[in-house]
Amino acid sequence: MSMVGNLRKVANLARRGRRRVDLSHPARSPLGSTVVNCVVYRDGIRRPGTDTVEEAVRHARRRRGGFVWLGLHEPSEKEFAGVAELFGLHPLAVEDAVHAHQRPKVEQYGEVLFSVFKTVTYVEHAELTATSEVVDTGEIMVFTGPDFVVTVRHGRHGSLGPLREDLEAHPDLLAKGPSAVLHAIADHVVDDYVTVTEAVQNDIDQVETDVFSRHSSRTADAGRIYQLKRELLELKRAVVPLARPLDRLATEPRACVDKEIQAYFRDVADHLTRVTEQITAFDALLDSILQAHLAQVTVAQNEDMRKITAWAAIIAVPTMVCGVYGMNFDHMPELRWRFGYPLVLAVIVSACFVIHRGFKRNGWL
Repeated sequence: MSMVGNLRKVANLARRGRRRVDLSHPARSPLGSTVVNCVVYRDGIRRPGTDTVEEAVRHARRRRGGFVWLGLHEPSEKEFAGVAELFGLHPLAVEDAVHAHQRPKVEQYGEVLFSVFKTVTYVEHAELTATSEVVDTGEIMVFTGPDFVVTVRHGRHGSLGPLREDLEAHPDLLAKGPSAVLHAIADHVVDDYVTVTEAVQNDIDQVETDVFSRHSSRTADAGRIYQLKRELLELKRAVVPLARPLDRLATEPRACVDKEIQAYFRDVADHLTRVTEQITAFDALLDSILQAHLAQVTVAQNEDMRKITAWAAIIAVPTMVCGVYGMNFDHMPELRWRFGYPLVLAVIVSACFVIHRGFKRNGWL
């Protein structure tokens, strides 16, 4: 239980909003424009920095209990080629890591485990519109070997700097080796799913309130609902496919994953299951909100048509009477009578008033 508590604590600390140095910025990367950081750990303790990745690997492999954590941000094929050769990474995994746009997955290449995670973040907005971006996605690829962890990040968010610092505050976890880093990344990613899902729920609640408001805009509400469904679909594509890889990490024995750490992937899978259920419920709720909105639009259109029909019936009375008296006949009722004109006007007004009262009483006006 203490191990689970520490692992969860690391992920929670990493999500805190305190300001930290963005190591992904090229100006702050001492080892190159794409290298975020390169650190050697031995028995869970961070060792002094090195000038090159090759030197860091030599330091880590001098004796047992050491490993290298190399972090990169959107490397090119040329920039990643040296890293792939140094760590003996499979060409297929290298291609996936460089080009990104992969589904969440876990693949084994000899002693190296290749994992892909979709990262998500909530895009803050003052007001949800039909064009608002709600969810932004990225990717983290993790190569886990016997004595190294290589993380490749794609996207504008998902920095692992805070997670790295919090892991270093718990050397007992880092002493478990690269698999502890893999678990911390998976847990961190899934916790971000939870945060984004809660934020999306607020948007859905707001749209639901606006749809059933008397002052709602038909066109604007429909646009916002469709936009939320599109953004929810993007979130779903990131979350749902991760279930199978996490299950494999939790159940299939792997040489590069510590047995004690492997059991705690089930905890991450449980959190993912809850998020998946929430997203499914949100999707069904948005469908219901959209159907209710369309029903409201149909009812409003029917009311408009009833009003138009009622006024057309009222206007038909003076139109008919005036049309009759507009004919050029000599023998017409009361044509020569002094009070004929006022009488016809009075009949028109009375007839229109009676018809108007009838439609009003039936709720057409």
